[in-house]
Amino acid sequence: MSKFDEARKKINETDKKMAALFEARMNAVSVIAEYKREHGLCVEDPAREKALIEKNCKYIENEDYKSYYVGFQKSVMDISKSFQHRLLDGMRVSFSGTRGAFADITASKIFPDAELIGYKDFKAAYDAVVSGECDSVVLPLENSVGGDVGTVMDLCFFGPLFINGVYETEIIQNLLAVKGAHVDGIRTVISHPQALSQCADYIREHNFETVEAVNTAVAAKHVSESGRTDIAAIGSTSAAEQFGLRILEKHINQSSSNTTRFAVFTRAAKSPAKTDNRFIMLFTVKNSAGALAKAVSLIGEYGFNLRALKSRPTKELVWSYYFYAEGEGNINGEKGKEMLSSLKSCCSDIKVLGSFEKEIRI
Repeated sequence: MSKFDEARKKINETDKKMAALFEARMNAVSVIAEYKREHGLCVEDPAREKALIEKNCKYIENEDYKSYYVGFQKSVMDISKSFQHRLLDGMRVSFSGTRGAFADITASKIFPDAELIGYKDFKAAYDAVVSGECDSVVLPLENSVGGDVGTVMDLCFFGPLFINGVYETEIIQNLLAVKGAHVDGIRTVISHPQALSQCADYIREHNFETVEAVNTAVAAKHVSESGRTDIAAIGSTSAAEQFGLRILEKHINQSSSNTTRFAVFTRAAKSPAKTDNRFIMLFTVKNSAGALAKAVSLIGEYGFNLRALKSRPTKELVWSYYFYAEGEGNINGEKGKEMLSSLKSCCSDIKVLGSFEKEIRI
């Protein structure tokens, strides 16, 4: 047999082995897709892709092959993601509001294959996942201008769902009105309280009256259906398109870095990962002198950096509070387990809401 024939035989044998390995890999991919559905995780994971390519390239000894192997790996990953997208078709994701709301826009970026379902408010969207009607819910945690979303924080404390990812979305607010309306003729603006807060300077400058709505998209829908030229909504360009409104003025929020952090909630907590370096936890402290100070001190003593600590009334007892904490560090490691155990000395209740690698800007 010539070297040419031997080479072809080797390729055929290798292709047969690769076909079996490819099938085994795709079987594993289907398991990953189901896990992502259950835990509300995005198909795209650039950090893991980069890490895998770097690790796998070390197995290639011939330097001339490495650049080609990178292309091969990327191709395999693209096929894997394409298959995951197909498997996740039909996933149901809830959000508060109607189409065109910022939560809808964010959810469509995180879950491009999912069926997105709007609900009347945060609790209804949250409960849709609790009941099993939806797989995941996308809710806002806080805005860089308007601050915390207290209702969602309360759902975190009182509800059973877990957070498996946090995503940052730039928020650009616009003044939306029906055709024929002009800024000079607007007397009242309608929107979600957060949006009104983000545009407070603009509203004050124009001496507008304000009316609160459940969310920005509902406000846009109301303005559209009213047909009135003396009222306007504050919302997204998507909401304007959705309800046939004109954008009278763009980017009316006072901050040029207006960002909202959205969280994905699911019924199951994802498996702890060594790469997780962010966590969210909730706790109440015992009614004793210095209990809160001790809790904060213990978190620091075990090497965890608190990025945020916020209090909210428990509603169970007058002047009783729970604390919402976000921190840096792997709470699932040994230090994290030790820290959580030590906190029991000063905390009545402790709930780890979720851990994740980092916030993802979309």
